Amino acid sequence: MLIWLILIPMLAAALIGLAKAPARPTAILSAVLTLGLGIWAVSGFDAADTSFWTQIGGVSLQLTLAPALAKIMLILTLLVTFATVLGTKAPEGSKASWYNSALLISAGATGAFLSDNIIAFFSFHELALIPTFVMIGFFGRGDRRTIAWKATLYLGAASMVLLVGLILLGSQLGYTFSGIAASVAAGAPLEYGHAIAGLLLVGFGTLVSLFPFHSWAAPAYASAPTPVAMMHAGVLKKFGLYGLFMFASVLGNKIDIFAGWNNLLLICLLGNIIWVGYVTVNQKRLDYLLGNSSVMHMGYIFLAFAALVAANGHNEWAVKGAALLMLAHGISIALLFLFCGQIESQTRTLEIGALGGLGGKLPVMAFLFGLAGMASIGLPGLANFPGELCIFFSGFADWSASDITKCCLGLGPVQIATIVALWGLVISAIYMLRAYRNIFQGDLSRASDRAAGLTASDRAAAIFLAAMLVLFGMYPASILGFFA
Repeated sequence: MLIWLILIPMLAAALIGLAKAPARPTAILSAVLTLGLGIWAVSGFDAADTSFWTQIGGVSLQLTLAPALAKIMLILTLLVTFATVLGTKAPEGSKASWYNSALLISAGATGAFLSDNIIAFFSFHELALIPTFVMIGFFGRGDRRTIAWKATLYLGAASMVLLVGLILLGSQLGYTFSGIAASVAAGAPLEYGHAIAGLLLVGFGTLVSLFPFHSWAAPAYASAPTPVAMMHAGVLKKFGLYGLFMFASVLGNKIDIFAGWNNLLLICLLGNIIWVGYVTVNQKRLDYLLGNSSVMHMGYIFLAFAALVAANGHNEWAVKGAALLMLAHGISIALLFLFCGQIESQTRTLEIGALGGLGGKLPVMAFLFGLAGMASIGLPGLANFPGELCIFFSGFADWSASDITKCCLGLGPVQIATIVALWGLVISAIYMLRAYRNIFQGDLSRASDRAAGLTASDRAAAIFLAAMLVLFGMYPASILGFFA
């Protein structure tokens, strides 16, 4: 059954592109079918069919839902895909490209998150990147060609670095996650571990926009058409983080290959949280504010990974916190980019200074944007809060067992980084609350006066994602139960 989660969106894209099927209804039908199948799979109703295996060109394509993180990332992918195709409207003449981009990114992300073979895992991600570059280059805002080329060069180089690391690792321990775990359990040696860890961190880190390899991300999200921004920032960006935590899981005691890089990683992730956070505060356009905000919040999930490495792989808070925040961030940033596209279509501007009083014209959007914004800054009761809380706890969980030399006041580097990272909560509150005030409150601006109201599908997609933020915020056990 799992293969259909990939084939259905690919077949729908083929019907739209080749058979000229009606684009939006076909995309919505595909999203509904895959969402239903995905819920069935992760709920265990088809427990006998939670894996799929075949051989393609010498590479085994084995799909599995065994890892808890795979289930969570599948849920994220299907939720955001459904909201994307339901809540975005394609310009006339580009409907096929518009909806096919979301479907192909969804298929690629699903394949990556479900693949046991690390080469298939890599290849599915590359498949999902192609429509990202194409859509920015042809349908993006601003200097779209330059932005598309920059993203292509950054992510292409990162993929090559990552592929070298995967090959070096796979040639020694096996080319599947399950095979690597078995090899480690059998005591297989691993040479060049420090170099492999560096390659994985640079490759995955650049794909996730780890500081200082982050400068491609905010312009790409700001320029991207709404479905691409929602799918990439919400879903595909989690590929690198998913990869790091999956390798941490299967490497067992060999996770110490990352230990030599941990202090440098802490510096980089604080660059995401503090440096990029202050950059976000100074943004004048909503699309750039959201793009930089997304980059900033990746720092917290890297902090969880650093805490996991410092504890030699034994830090339950880190794994669960990262999983919760990846899911929550994906939903909240997708909802915010959905509103970003709707605001632009309604007012014909994304300049924060040109907006104002929009809440009086679009009260439903004002409420739901506020909810998504509060979720993104970690308000208790919404989905981001339990993930961030777990991550901050992870910085101090069993820290005395860390093999990193203690320093200032008896604290280790992870604990110091965790304390510094708390300031990011203040930064997030500043830029999000100020943006909300300037866009939705105050006197009605000329641009905001153009707003005519949301359609039923606009509201339905936004309410759907907002409901998920409330559900997972009030009941995080619904996700943490996968780790049982």
